Amino acid sequence: METTSVSARIAHEARVDFDRARRRAFLADLAAILRRRPNWLISYTEVERELPIQGQIYRGVRTIPLAAVRGSVDRYHDFDRNFLPKQTFTRVRWESVDRAGLADIPLPAIEVYQVGALYFVKDGNHRVSVARQRGMEFIDAEVIECRTLVPLAANTDPRDLLRLAEYARFLESTRLDTLRPGCAIAFTALGRYDLLREHIAAHRWFLGVAYGRPFGWEEAVLSWYDTVYQPLVGVIRSYGIMDLFPHRTEGDLYLWIVEHRYYLSLQQGVEVDPATAVQSFVRDQVSLGRKALRRLVRTGARALSLLAHPFAGVLPVALCGL
Repeated sequence: METTSVSARIAHEARVDFDRARRRAFLADLAAILRRRPNWLISYTEVERELPIQGQIYRGVRTIPLAAVRGSVDRYHDFDRNFLPKQTFTRVRWESVDRAGLADIPLPAIEVYQVGALYFVKDGNHRVSVARQRGMEFIDAEVIECRTLVPLAANTDPRDLLRLAEYARFLESTRLDTLRPGCAIAFTALGRYDLLREHIAAHRWFLGVAYGRPFGWEEAVLSWYDTVYQPLVGVIRSYGIMDLFPHRTEGDLYLWIVEHRYYLSLQQGVEVDPATAVQSFVRDQVSLGRKALRRLVRTGARALSLLAHPFAGVLPVALCGL
């Protein structure tokens, strides 16, 4: 009799846990819509397609952080990015896993693929979901490490995959990561790595003209990185202008300043050096910022004058009826 009552209590608690998790999933979806942020798991299949797997290493059973489990092989539609259940049909399996935990029944380690700093569940999605709901921070997992040209960082989200795929293709075509180990060029928008390839191709042509001999592709890649990209990034760092653009990268600034330097050289009729181009770029950006601030102040002043108008309280009501 006592065993039956304990089982009934555990079953009831598991149902409550699942309902609570579903409510949290709904609220998380709502918050993601309002913040315009993705709230879904990363698909391992998509990672495999966009960032070709170069090899796998079996790492055995390890204890891994649940916060780093950010994707799934085949159940990425059933859970959100925090592994909260999004579908009601997962209830039966979810509650059975939760009941096992509540009854202190040990469960086998989950199986995951590791890509960079992230883990993708191959087997054990419900176990991860229940563990996250119960506030656990770590879980035992059988880990298979997958090597890619561009590893996934801890803050990678699904929107980053296309950009990372572009970076992988750039590295495949330039071998820059092999030629200059430890180098990293990041952008915040798509299509930028194609521009870099164009820059390298143009640099290769100018080298051939200047030295009167053909330059190989890898030779041009190294020359571009060492004599064009790195010096300009060094100037960007020395002036500390990344502080003015906290949501951008050095790669973004490099492309903006290269374009600015080109038009500045056309205006002045001579080639402008990188330091001058950076100084001019910063002055222009500060000037644009001041103009935007003045426009904002003028707009605010007009808004205040409207509020002071005797019909200010009537107009919105009248407009609502139109």
